[in-house]
Amino acid sequence: DSGRVGARLELKGSKVAALSDAIPILLLVVGMWLVSLWKRDAGLMDMAWGPGFVLVALWRSVAMKGDIGLRGVLLFVLLLLWAGRLAWHIARRHKGVEDARYAAWRRESGASWWWRSLFKVFLLQGAVMWAVARPVTALLSFPTVGFSVWESGALLALAGLLWESVADAQLAAHRRRQPGVLCTTGLWSLHRHPNYFGEAIFWWGLGLWAAAVGAPLALLSSLLMHLLLRHVSGVPMLERSMSRKPGWVDYAARTPVFWPRLR
Repeated sequence: DSGRVGARLELKGSKVAALSDAIPILLLVVGMWLVSLWKRDAGLMDMAWGPGFVLVALWRSVAMKGDIGLRGVLLFVLLLLWAGRLAWHIARRHKGVEDARYAAWRRESGASWWWRSLFKVFLLQGAVMWAVARPVTALLSFPTVGFSVWESGALLALAGLLWESVADAQLAAHRRRQPGVLCTTGLWSLHRHPNYFGEAIFWWGLGLWAAAVGAPLALLSSLLMHLLLRHVSGVPMLERSMSRKPGWVDYAARTPVFWPRLR
């Protein structure tokens, strides 16, 4: 009986903790929305996406009174590397010009865009951020659990981060040499979206890592991120852009979409 009571209390505490994680996310997205109204640029939220997870991790660390253990320190190192690289990559690509998606929505919505953008861009991304962040909060909520073979999820996350970093670096170098031409070398010869593949592997790694501390449901967050990248906001949108470039038909015929061709 005492064990059941303890389990119920732990479950209730985890639910309260999950709800409390929405507070920093809400503050972030509303703050970025206000800045976007001033700058007339909803794309600023994209740059805040990565740092938003670091903010959630900091919030959870404060709730844990700094008792995050070695696991928490390793997680923070991974998150800072991932978020810093992603924010820098998006900021470099942004160049002060609003993303074409948001610019199109701004034109379609007209005078009502100022409030529509809060729901269509900022609160929506905030909700996704909260759902995807479950592995992060799980790893910081149970820092004293012993290490196990599942800790290899951290290595998988690191591998995903390295894969997408190399892919983006290769693409940037190619665009400097041959602007407007498809990149079909390096990792881009193995599959058409190595950057999104690496991002998905990063989140699968965190999900598996979270399973090590008794949070297997965190894998649902990894699955959500995978589905978004592969079928919603990642691959499909970039495919439409890439398909307009010369050589696309041959490249698409010989190169897998998502999973790399290892032979």
